[in-house]
Amino acid sequence: MASTADDTNGRRRRRPRSGPTSEATARADEGFDPGEAAGPVDGTRWLNGDELAAWLANSAIMISLPAALDARMQREAQLTFFEYMVLSVLSEQPDRTMQMSALAARTAASLSRLSHVVGRLEKRELLTRKRIPGSGRRTTATLTEAGFDVVVAAAPGHVAAVREYLIDDLGPQELAALRRIGAAVDAAIKRGQPDAGAAASPPVDGQTPTIHPASQPPADTLIVTPRGPAAQEPDQP
Repeated sequence: MASTADDTNGRRRRRPRSGPTSEATARADEGFDPGEAAGPVDGTRWLNGDELAAWLANSAIMISLPAALDARMQREAQLTFFEYMVLSVLSEQPDRTMQMSALAARTAASLSRLSHVVGRLEKRELLTRKRIPGSGRRTTATLTEAGFDVVVAAAPGHVAAVREYLIDDLGPQELAALRRIGAAVDAAIKRGQPDAGAAASPPVDGQTPTIHPASQPPADTLIVTPRGPAAQEPDQP
């Protein structure tokens, strides 16, 4: 709820809700340029006009684009966007199999969320799970033939959606800039992660995997060309 305060004439006025946008708007209304000075108390570096506009435009990519992709995927393929990512990552493996902890890291998901989604996909017979013998709670997920058929059928529609919502309205220079921006943001996030300089720890199901940022595979599963069985791939010299 927005709070109120007395103005100089004794009347009640509403204070803006907290948050970067409302704070920047309130300060702009008062003639304050957020880029000229830090906050008087906490040293906050407020966004100036150009920075705020760039942030709000980027918010549409972070919020609206995934929602649009998810809605279209559910409508056209009866999959959520995350379910599609899980299936597509498995389809890229030569044996269509991956340890659950590695799959969680690849899809940027917690093991609890992944287990819930994998259980749902298993009921649809799109993948299977298998315990790995030995110590620890290790489990693999394997894409079934039915799951492979589903992800192959869904991939063209997903690529079409990515083109429609993002790629085709950008020119070569804009695409190059978008790629640089994405790489810079990804690098900044990885710099802020705990144990960023530590070596990868062997993941164990039931625990959060610790993976060195440099060892993480590229985020190439948003647009996927599913692979066929390993036997169909050409022999390497």
